[in-house]
Amino acid sequence: MEVEEAYNQWAEQYDTNQNKTGALEAKSLRHTLSGFNFTRTLEVGCGTGKNTEWLHTISEEVLAVDFSNEMLAIAKAKVSSAYVTFQQADMTNDWNFVTGLFDLVTFSLILEHIDVLQPVFDKAFKSLQPGGKVYIGELHPFKQYSGSKAKFINEGGLTPQSLSMGVF
Repeated sequence: MEVEEAYNQWAEQYDTNQNKTGALEAKSLRHTLSGFNFTRTLEVGCGTGKNTEWLHTISEEVLAVDFSNEMLAIAKAKVSSAYVTFQQADMTNDWNFVTGLFDLVTFSLILEHIDVLQPVFDKAFKSLQPGGKVYIGELHPFKQYSGSKAKFINEGGLTPQSLSMGVF
């Protein structure tokens, strides 16, 4: 199963499944960025909007992108603001969704699915205003090297195996 298909299946359960890693990462994002205010934020890999709601409290405008249409549908239902825009996009392709520069770009628990990181980082830094910030919240490398994977139980009671980490 492809990662996009798995996340489309996971979308309905994503916010209700116990996810200690996701909860810890959300706490880290809030702790790290609290006290800052931003004009434009690009949230790469917004999923169901678990961080989008909070990012909008510290940023005037948020562009939240994800490659899973099912995750985006939940995020759009959850976050209703004229200053939050959702866009379907794959961060490994051209960033045609970027118009203008951002003073914050965030990545939360998504880079483990990317085989080659440098092009993604290059695109992120080209999207930043001078002095802008990048937030990266990821699994500890030893968790990844030991084979840790994003996982969930689908309606058949099975954990899709293809959500493994990319090779760096």
